Amino acid sequence: MIFRIHPINPQERLIQRAVEELQAGSIMAYPTDTVYGLGCDMMSKRAVERVYQVKRMEKSKPLALLCADLSHISEYARVSDFAYRVMKHLVPGPYTFVLPATRLVPTILESRRRTVGIRVPSHPVPQSLIRTLGHPIVSTSCDPAGVDEIMIDAEEIDGFFGNQLDFIIDSGPGGLVPSTVLDLTGPEVVIVREGKGPTDALGFAV
Repeated sequence: MIFRIHPINPQERLIQRAVEELQAGSIMAYPTDTVYGLGCDMMSKRAVERVYQVKRMEKSKPLALLCADLSHISEYARVSDFAYRVMKHLVPGPYTFVLPATRLVPTILESRRRTVGIRVPSHPVPQSLIRTLGHPIVSTSCDPAGVDEIMIDAEEIDGFFGNQLDFIIDSGPGGLVPSTVLDLTGPEVVIVREGKGPTDALGFAV
C-alpha cells in the first residue's frame, strides 16, 4: 500500500490513515529531511522487532526516535543545559542526538549505555505523523544490510521490500546522505557520524 502524500502540505486524511495503520502495529517506509526511513509506532514492541528484521539489523544497534520539537525531546531524554544549548541551534534539522534515555523510552530502543538517538526532522510529513500520533515514531535509514545504496523513491523501496512493509509514504525522491550523529551525553559534542548536517555549525557550542 502506497500513500502519496504532498511533501509540503500533507493531506490530513492521508496522515490520519497512516497513523491508524501505525497504531495497529504496521511498519512503514517514509520520507525525512535526509533519507527515506523505516519506522513504526514506538509503543508497539512487535512492530519495533519487525523493523529490526526488515532492516536486517542486530538488536545491539539501537534505532532512533523522531520527535516534534525540543520540548518533546525532553520527555524521552534527559537534556543537560549544554545539550539544550547545542540542540536549540540545530533543530529542526538533519541531526541525530545521542542522549540519556528517560523511562518513557521502551527498553528495546535503548543502547546498553541507556541512551537513545533522537531527531527533530524539518520534513512536514514526519512532523505531521508525530503530532497526529501523539508520540515519537521509530526511525532508521532505508538501507538494509547487503544493499550498497540507499533507496530514494517509493517504487524502488516497494520493489525491494515487497510485502515486508505494510505501507509506504511516497512524497517524492529522498536524499542520499543520512543525518549527522552527535553524542551529547558528556560535557562536549562528540561527532559519531558525519552526514548531511554540517559539523562546522558546531563552532558556537565547542
